[in-house]
Amino acid sequence: MPSSTRKSLQFIYFDAGGGHRSAALALRQIIAERHPSWQVDLVNLQERLKTVDPVSRMTKRRVSSEGVYNGMLKRGWTYGSLPLLRGLQAGIKLRAPQIEAVLERHWRAHLPDLAVSLIPNFNGVLFRSLRAVSAATPFVTIMTDIADCPPHFWQEPQDQFIICGSDKAVEQAHTMRYRAECILRVSGMVLKPAFYAARPTDRRIGRERLGLDPDRPTALIMFGGNGSKRALTIVDALARLPFQLQTIVLCGNNALLQRQLASRASCCAVGFTDQVPDYMRLADIFIGKPGPGSISEALHLGLPVIVERNRRTMPQERFNTVWISENRLGLVVNDFRQIGDAVRMLFTDDTLAAFQANARRLNNRALFEIPVLLAQIMRQTQAASPNDA
Repeated sequence: MPSSTRKSLQFIYFDAGGGHRSAALALRQIIAERHPSWQVDLVNLQERLKTVDPVSRMTKRRVSSEGVYNGMLKRGWTYGSLPLLRGLQAGIKLRAPQIEAVLERHWRAHLPDLAVSLIPNFNGVLFRSLRAVSAATPFVTIMTDIADCPPHFWQEPQDQFIICGSDKAVEQAHTMRYRAECILRVSGMVLKPAFYAARPTDRRIGRERLGLDPDRPTALIMFGGNGSKRALTIVDALARLPFQLQTIVLCGNNALLQRQLASRASCCAVGFTDQVPDYMRLADIFIGKPGPGSISEALHLGLPVIVERNRRTMPQERFNTVWISENRLGLVVNDFRQIGDAVRMLFTDDTLAAFQANARRLNNRALFEIPVLLAQIMRQTQAASPNDA
């Protein structure tokens, strides 16, 4: 059984998209500082399920379903992603007995004091397999999306804890009939500790170091770790504006995009970097896809956002555009070819200042709130079952 003196936690993640792993790493880092007696182990679910992953089996483990998904994101192949999502969920349901058998073996060998999922789609099989091994070990899902994409995405009809970063997610959890005491609200998405670091930034000097005009309005453009050729369209459109909004483009691993942007005037193209907060602090606005992580990072640093919503938008990210509009945190366009109109609107009258003020009022402290909640869950569980510790 897990030790009653040194608490063991397992964070279940996968690398599909990158945000789940990023949240797990951020939480483990802050827990190491604030709860040094906790042992936090990261468990990549894809590694555990290789033997039942149909793509891995067909390719003799050379390629995984996770790899196929990331390849689609890299190429921007997100049209029709809702049917693909439902197909994945149907496959999980079909293979649930085999998946749960694998996970039961995992729990028997590595039973923690607390099991924490940071992934969607698999919470049903994770919960049932854990309960087959232990009736007492609490199971927690930390949603890394602003809202659920029902059915069977983040929230399942089962007796577990769920940590939600928005009022919408809380409302959905009540509709799913989670017990009220098991629905835990935090103030946003999990951000890396670097976004909270007190780093005095002279934006004029920082922009000059990048070869940009220190006084000209600046947009940061980001489409995740693999970049996107849509950044070219955006940069060229912004260059035609009367006030020539200058740009910092984070290209990620997309070396071709970085080379293509190198000759653009008033544009600084940056390759893969772990200094995203520093680049964001030099900008006035954020332009990119409506991913929960990137827009939460930008808003935390006071940057209003301009995002796109159309048939390419992932199903789980569509509510994010509604949330942005309802809370007046930025603008949503149907196509980035309309970016010029959106920027002109943003820089009209006091619109930018109003959106910046709204962004700063969010005060996202989820990174620090979640460890407090996890400690509370473990205390309550131990008090309810003192003889099982």
